Amino acid sequence: MAKFPRVLMIAIATAMAAAVAPSVARAQDEPAAAPAAQPAVRQIIVNGNQRVEADTVLSYMVLQPGQVATQQAINLSIQTLFATGLFSDVRIEDRGETVIVFLQENPIINRVILEGNRAMRDNRITDEIQAQPRAIFTRARVQADVQRIIEVYRRAGRFAVTVNPRIVELPQNRVDLIFEISEGPVTGVRRINFIGNAAFSDRRLRREVVTRESRWWRFFSSNDNYDPDRLEYDRELLRQYYHDRGYADFRVVSAVAELTPDQSGFYITFTVDEGDIYNFGEISVRSEIPDLSSDLLRSMLPLRTGELFRGSRIESGVESLTYAAGAAGYAFVNIRPMISRDRATRTVDVEFVVDQGPRVYIERIDIIGNTRTLDYVIRREMELVEGDAFNRALIDRSRNRVRRLGFFEDVTIEESPGSAPDRARVAVTVTEQPTGELAFGAGFSSIDQFMVDLSITERNLRGRGQFVRFRVSSSSRRQQVDIRFTEPRFLNRNLAAGFEVFHVRSDFAREASFQTVTTGGGFRAGFPMTLSTEMALRYFLRTDDVTVFAGANPSLLAQAGSRVTSVGGYTLRWDRTNDPINPTRGFVLEFSQDFAGIGGDVRYMRTETNAAIYRGLWRDVVASFTLSSGFIMGWGGDSVLINDRFFKGGNNFRGFEFAGIGPRVVIRDPDTGELRGGDALGGRAYAIGTLEVTFPLGLPEQYGIRGSVFTEFGTLGLLDDTDRIAEGTGFAAFTVDDLSPRLSAGVSIFWDSPFGPIRFDFAEAFIRETYDRREFFRFSQRREF
Repeated sequence: MAKFPRVLMIAIATAMAAAVAPSVARAQDEPAAAPAAQPAVRQIIVNGNQRVEADTVLSYMVLQPGQVATQQAINLSIQTLFATGLFSDVRIEDRGETVIVFLQENPIINRVILEGNRAMRDNRITDEIQAQPRAIFTRARVQADVQRIIEVYRRAGRFAVTVNPRIVELPQNRVDLIFEISEGPVTGVRRINFIGNAAFSDRRLRREVVTRESRWWRFFSSNDNYDPDRLEYDRELLRQYYHDRGYADFRVVSAVAELTPDQSGFYITFTVDEGDIYNFGEISVRSEIPDLSSDLLRSMLPLRTGELFRGSRIESGVESLTYAAGAAGYAFVNIRPMISRDRATRTVDVEFVVDQGPRVYIERIDIIGNTRTLDYVIRREMELVEGDAFNRALIDRSRNRVRRLGFFEDVTIEESPGSAPDRARVAVTVTEQPTGELAFGAGFSSIDQFMVDLSITERNLRGRGQFVRFRVSSSSRRQQVDIRFTEPRFLNRNLAAGFEVFHVRSDFAREASFQTVTTGGGFRAGFPMTLSTEMALRYFLRTDDVTVFAGANPSLLAQAGSRVTSVGGYTLRWDRTNDPINPTRGFVLEFSQDFAGIGGDVRYMRTETNAAIYRGLWRDVVASFTLSSGFIMGWGGDSVLINDRFFKGGNNFRGFEFAGIGPRVVIRDPDTGELRGGDALGGRAYAIGTLEVTFPLGLPEQYGIRGSVFTEFGTLGLLDDTDRIAEGTGFAAFTVDDLSPRLSAGVSIFWDSPFGPIRFDFAEAFIRETYDRREFFRFSQRREF
């Protein structure tokens, strides 16, 4: 506990001295009652002070040397000294020209000890109480802390808690403060009842409030404990629920919690008055800002005359108008919705009043919380600088750009008034998150294949925003080493540039009876074209050495040999999502092409497209639909080599192994006529769609566990004629390439574990061919540091 503010004590003493002075003056004007006047104080002696300096004690007192020691001045001095909280006892003796102050200081708290708190961590209690080590001990403050501890336990549902404070005296006027806590049982919620509800059942309304009835399976949640603050929040949730369904007059008359006699649970009763259902009546906007047209603002409102009244639409309307005003440079407008109910027609008229505000310019931009990332890395993502007119749209875009960096757990941008009415300060507050990453991936296939992947990545090298990755991957069929580096602002321009070198050994013996060794490198560059579109350019030069195992089919034997590939390409990306990290609405489109044949031995053109649409369904439930397709064709008389074809499955088509679908060398069973799969050949064309719904699992948010259901569908195929082997041409094996559709469905679980994000996929292939290779379970893990 900090000492009583000295400046405040001086102010109190001055006020009290001023109050005493008229009395002294009157006493001097009256006829003397004694033969001699009382002498003035020459000296004030302080006794008993150990930590507090004597001069500090004198500064707190009303009585000062040179004044007459009246009884009123002595009493006021005693009161001011007690008010500091530094002393447990104060006594003042008047000995004529000398005044002696006897003090007994309050002890200092050496330690704060909690005993008996098994259900509550120490820091949850110590953060609430005032008693801290090296603070001053007073009994009044200890009693206040006892009440705070009781309140903490009551919020956790333990209403039978008792707290007994105890002190242990130590040398040098110190004490150990001990809180002995008897927690008692958890007091749950036996039943939640509603009175007055006719439109919605009790069961429906129970789902809208946060408080839950106690059940044995809710051991992860504390919402089934009674909390008075949560009860007030439940009242607001009920109001929002009814207001969003047309009940403009709805109100919660009372919310009563009754404790059972054995103190084991509460009965909570909400008494509600639903009222009538209303529709929106006249919707209008009155703008006091000349630059903003009322008609234009009216068109931005999500409210329409004749629609069912919804309270959330009014709040959305205020947000829309605030955004529009901010985009026009008016940062601190006041938008007031004026609501008028017509009970006869059961309509609600709403007029939004937009008050005049000054045009605001940015005076200063402060970057807060960047303990590692350098300031300029954040500032270069801002679309506003000091001196620009305040623009809400640019502020929001700047926040998304900073979040898109991936360096921060949270990014907030807040404005505050500046040094003048037309000036504003902008504070960009960031919370750093780990940008180094130790990634580990593993997967299980239907025939017990195990794969591991290890990489070390730093996305924010030395706080400069640079990207570097060193990756080592090893599995039964693939070993890979690659190094990648990217400078996001090459030559201090809005141009990302980087390079990559790699060495990859792939063994497709089980899938396709061949292996490849690829060594190469390349350069990449990317730059924005508009606010939502960007282009990436790339060039790679690599050597591919393909080895085909003995006994392979003739179409594969022709692929063997060493070749040099020189390939350049580009990617166009159009991103119109509302959030770069967790989008809930909008879309993303990508179109890329690669052209091989600028030198080298290989000639082809590859085209791929990717599209994704996101839509928030309800709260944290988000639906997404993604569609990807690709096509590759040789030119100059070349066919497409097997190492350049598309192989799908695994992560990009759950329910199937990698290379588990598409054209394949097969053998027909002579008895059953069933096709048995052999080597996978890949394909020149594919199309895969995914429909997925992601949702929370109802567990506390701090556990970081979410789930999703998905279905994936698509096809892969279209070989060159030279790579096909027809059935009945003298070979036992032949190729199948019919672009037959596949479909799978399953569930995924995402867990932000202490070891990094983990994903579990469970999928079943429902539409498939007999020669496809399936995979039911796959998991991947990534560790950040």
